[in-house]
Amino acid sequence: MTSRLLVALCLAVALAMPTAAKDLVEVVIQTSLGDIVVALDREKAPSTVKNFLRYVDAGKFANGSFYRTVTTKPDNQPGKSVKIDVIQGGLSSEDISFEPIPLERTSQTGLRHLNGTISMARDKPDSATAEFFICIGAQPELDFGGRRNPDGQGFAAFGQVVSGWSVVNKIHHAPSKAQTLTPKILIQSIYRKN
Repeated sequence: MTSRLLVALCLAVALAMPTAAKDLVEVVIQTSLGDIVVALDREKAPSTVKNFLRYVDAGKFANGSFYRTVTTKPDNQPGKSVKIDVIQGGLSSEDISFEPIPLERTSQTGLRHLNGTISMARDKPDSATAEFFICIGAQPELDFGGRRNPDGQGFAAFGQVVSGWSVVNKIHHAPSKAQTLTPKILIQSIYRKN
């Protein structure tokens, strides 16, 4: 291969690479069942990522837990006409240190609730703090305009699982009573990988 052809090939590969890669922050969610690595999208969901990372950098997730598994089993979501598949974790209410953040809607960020998406749990808009969930399969009803939450505002997707799927699946299928994991799955820590 000539040097000119090699340079052209390298340039083509560089141009094909996603430009947002520099705006991804990888974090490791270290659990009692193993590690899950998640890439957080700082470019598309800056406020949500900043909020999550302030809990990470302060070491607040140490001794948090995955405590909820939501499945499409008939007895898991009684009374819900819109079924979803997620695992949810975070902190107990006494460990929440920071004010809630404004909701970054999927209609603004362009992110969607796909298989492996990490997103912020919330009650009403602008109430998310340190509770998060990971989607099992595509969950479009969690996007803006979706029907899972009656307000239709959706949830703030802010990243994607890049490794540790076996751990996600173990948590999703762990013993539970209704939606509560029994026992909870310990989050030993969450820390930046890069």
